[in-house]
Amino acid sequence: MADKELTKVYDPENVEQKWYREWEAKGYFSAAATSAKPAYSIVIPPPNITGVLHMGHALNNTLQDILCRWKRMQGFNVLWMPGTDHAGIATQNVVERQLAAEGKDRHELGREAFTERVWQWKSESGGQIIGQLKRLGASCDWGRERFTMDEGLSKAVREVFVRLYEEGLIYRDNRLINWCPRCHTALSDIEVEHEEKEGHLWHLRYPVVGSGRHLVVATTRPETMLGDTAVAVNPNDERYTDLIGGHVMLPLVNRKIPIIADEYVDMEFGTGVVKITPAHDFNDFEVGKRHNLDRINIFDESGVINAAGHQYEGMERFAARKQIIADLEAQGLMDKIQSHALSVGGCYRCKTVVEPYMSLQWYVKVGPLAERALAAVKEGKTRIVPQQWENTYYEWMENIRDWCISRQIWWGHRIPAWYCDHCGEITVAKVDPVKCSKCGSDEIRQETDVLDTWFSSALWPFSTMGWPDRTPELATFYPTSCLITGFDILFFWVARMMMMGLHFMEEVPFVDVYIHALVRDAQGQKMSKSKGNVIDPLTVIDSYGTDAFRFTLAAFAAQGRDIKLAEERIAGYRNFANKIWNASRFAMMNLEGFDPDAVKADELELSNADRWILYRLNETAGEVEESLNAYRFNDAAAALYRFTWSEFCDWYIELVKDDLYKGDSTRQTTARYILWMVLEHLLRLLHPFMPFITEEIWQALPGKKGPASIMLAEYPRRKAEWDFRDGATEMELVMAVISGIRNIRGEMEVPPSKSIAAMLDCKSPASLKLLKKNEVYIVSLARLSDLAIGTHIERPADAALQVAGDVEIVVPLKGLVNVEEEEKRLLKEIGKIDKDIDFLSKKLENPSFVDRAPAEVVAKEREKVAEFANKKQVLGESLEKIRRLK
Repeated sequence: MADKELTKVYDPENVEQKWYREWEAKGYFSAAATSAKPAYSIVIPPPNITGVLHMGHALNNTLQDILCRWKRMQGFNVLWMPGTDHAGIATQNVVERQLAAEGKDRHELGREAFTERVWQWKSESGGQIIGQLKRLGASCDWGRERFTMDEGLSKAVREVFVRLYEEGLIYRDNRLINWCPRCHTALSDIEVEHEEKEGHLWHLRYPVVGSGRHLVVATTRPETMLGDTAVAVNPNDERYTDLIGGHVMLPLVNRKIPIIADEYVDMEFGTGVVKITPAHDFNDFEVGKRHNLDRINIFDESGVINAAGHQYEGMERFAARKQIIADLEAQGLMDKIQSHALSVGGCYRCKTVVEPYMSLQWYVKVGPLAERALAAVKEGKTRIVPQQWENTYYEWMENIRDWCISRQIWWGHRIPAWYCDHCGEITVAKVDPVKCSKCGSDEIRQETDVLDTWFSSALWPFSTMGWPDRTPELATFYPTSCLITGFDILFFWVARMMMMGLHFMEEVPFVDVYIHALVRDAQGQKMSKSKGNVIDPLTVIDSYGTDAFRFTLAAFAAQGRDIKLAEERIAGYRNFANKIWNASRFAMMNLEGFDPDAVKADELELSNADRWILYRLNETAGEVEESLNAYRFNDAAAALYRFTWSEFCDWYIELVKDDLYKGDSTRQTTARYILWMVLEHLLRLLHPFMPFITEEIWQALPGKKGPASIMLAEYPRRKAEWDFRDGATEMELVMAVISGIRNIRGEMEVPPSKSIAAMLDCKSPASLKLLKKNEVYIVSLARLSDLAIGTHIERPADAALQVAGDVEIVVPLKGLVNVEEEEKRLLKEIGKIDKDIDFLSKKLENPSFVDRAPAEVVAKEREKVAEFANKKQVLGESLEKIRRLK
């Protein structure tokens, strides 16, 4: 490290670009495949190649980076494995939209040309989020960056598919899945976005065969009645027991369907009768399995009514709904129509309403895999933090259903299965076959479906490290140390990584899983473009600097609690960055020409202020380590903020000024050394949270010891030799006395420039001795013209009193304030508040306002009254004090 002057104002943009280039060029982010150092590894949740940095990414990657930088500084061999996901449907849609703008579609191009077009798009435009993560300061090992469709990962995917198939854990079946009629593909549950909408509940009358009765069923999707194969009642419902085993006539299509009994039916909901459509409802599908009902699919893959819909064949599903409603009303079979709130599922890419749809798909039999993944958490092999999420994990894993892994798109890992047109055999192989494995025919064709994106993502912790080969990276870094992710993919990604890791690696994929909360807006609402409340990470980085943004995220990342983010908060932590910068500039000005390497630290005579700041630095280092070990990022940030702003800047720098400016040479040397020592340690403590500003300042510090970058420096830990508990306690009494005098000045509105007198009445010899010893600090920092320290001090009649420990602080008030003017001012303030209270009270007594205004508006007005009343009480107390001086 060498002396270097800091600019007057901190310029984040130039500093950030400079240091990130330097770190990356020097290879400081790189992990060693083998090392004598202990290993620490994290795999990045791979962002989609179509993605751009949003608040979720920013929080997730900031927390990962804090851990990785911290562990590097602790001496670990750190691998933070980066990469991106091919995002099958999302990426295909991007390229299809481009083709549409050119007047083309993928079918014109053909599969091979279309896939080449997607690869071209990826090379030119995909993965821009990687550059954005670098702006965030992410210290990933970029030389190891992976992509879910690169050659190595594709090999791993094929290996896993073939082995699971051979083990009987992958199979094909015609079952109900989420289907997008526009994208023409199956969707996973996480790819279906639900939105609350106002809809209807149609009550339909189904005639009971051989009777003049009707059964009334309620449905939100009347068009699906064309595929009904039963109506169900609860076996305990006495209203319908005589009808169980009978039939109703399905309206419009005149097909007889049975009346069945199933406990799935809620007797209290609606009429207690439910229409059963196994081919178009997930719950009905299960009922249908139990009762061996037919599954009648009434839609084609575009959501158009097929031949099973009789007279409605060829109609688009929502057009068919309107016609069916009209026909039921015309036949007197519509009992009533109610308004009804619905949760409508839409495709996460094209927003088309998703249909439950019968389709022949590939599945993973997850039961056997889930058992081990469940046991691993229960046995403590993997810890989920916060612990509350373990119960959610258990519930999902205990009720898990087989996983649909096939997608009807072209971009993705093509399923390695071949169908023989000669004998019908399915050949699944690691290497493309040229003939049927059963009959030897060359009339074979490959499956056109690709694998669900989550299939390749489930292998991420080990496929990225070279599996199925046994690589040094796997031996060193698997299982990974920690996974940081959002709760929304605990099941879709985390649970599947657990299953695959245990099955193929015989070990859990990570020791810890830290689940972070959502970043919401200042009012606690989820950020969305439609609400216009999205905060763009790149915009706030431009405005406030990366370090301020990162520290804000860490400071609010409390376990189990969503982050309410507002730009004002980021602006507040920009002020924190500026405070660090200005304190460092002050230190540099006083360290000019100073050589800390020439000082013999063990020979220094420390003041109480020196002992106190070293003790507090020591305690802060301990607090930060304990908090990070427990993933309490907000507690670690709070400890650093408190020490930096309140203790180092606001107290120590002020305390040490007299020593720097007026002390003898010995005292000056000590003060300069401790100032340098504390700042240097503080920068290292802050570095994982605020990497750029800390590197810039650290490089400017005097002294030649240490590595080339703060990134490589040792992270501070508690030191036994800095446990100056007694000295710190003594100094804290001195500080409490100074604070007490300052409080009195503030209450009496004495200008900071005006010197005052004070008396300290000590109740013990120890306090008397201590305060006498530190008299110079008290006079200087409390801005006193006169200070009397003693015991049993006679107090003047007109005095303000504060207490600090066993010391009574007495400040004579006579002559400090213009009593007449201050009384007038206070009376004027109280009069104004009385008017405000009177106005609001009348408003709140008015029934028309209270009854008509929104509840939150009324509550805010009541809060204002309470605030005014509190302010009036404080002003009244001040008025009484002033009047006593007359």
